[in-house]
Amino acid sequence: MDVLARNNVKVSGRTDGRAMIFAHGFGCDQHMWRFVAPAFEADHRVVLFDHVGAGGSDLSAYDEARYGSLDGYADDVLEICRALEVTDAIFVGHSVSAMIGVLAAILDPERIARLVLVGPSPRYIDADGYTGGFSREDIDELLESLESNFLGWSSVMAPVIMGAPDRPELGEELTASFCRTDPDIAASFARVTFMSDNRADLAHVRVPTLVLQCSEDAIAPQAVGEYVQREIAGSELVQLAATGHCPNLSAPEETVDAIRAFV
Repeated sequence: MDVLARNNVKVSGRTDGRAMIFAHGFGCDQHMWRFVAPAFEADHRVVLFDHVGAGGSDLSAYDEARYGSLDGYADDVLEICRALEVTDAIFVGHSVSAMIGVLAAILDPERIARLVLVGPSPRYIDADGYTGGFSREDIDELLESLESNFLGWSSVMAPVIMGAPDRPELGEELTASFCRTDPDIAASFARVTFMSDNRADLAHVRVPTLVLQCSEDAIAPQAVGEYVQREIAGSELVQLAATGHCPNLSAPEETVDAIRAFV
């Protein structure tokens, strides 16, 4: 299978520039980077893609065994890099893609050489000495609701995740994005996302890393961003004024400025 078609890969910007790979979060697709990625095209080779099961990806390529953990998605990222002959790339991962980028950078730091983690969470469920933001019961209820009524869940949760009540059109856009996703694949990806525990992986990151933490993020609260920064040696934490979980949509200029200062 052609990897670039499988993941609906789009390349723009300078053909001789350093690659910047933008990876979207749960229920989204590469369109969510439309206000951020173009800002880097003058200096970089910008790579956008859709995770298998999202956006314009090849849905027939979805395999429950391969994508039963975040490792399968990390493997896809590295396959894209190899197909494009990319090395020394900057990987910008939003939400669950932050941990996908962490795994890819651990596997091949020559290809993924810098990380920008936007609203990352290595574990969503609280544990002894760790605040993830949700109890196990919270996550069980969230997954049950998602699996039983995906469209209803989307309409309720998307505005909460967006966290921009003064701009309801953004919540509506995220709701529409969720609703375009195949419900069965979305349920599987949600279970992988919200049940994963990548805390132990953070100590193995050896590439320069920027953590972008939003204010009032209902999905990845401030304590989580601070935890990620502490666990990744030498990483930098930037607290954004942007509220919610999707600064790539709600505060693209601030997001671009923070990334540009890092790269």
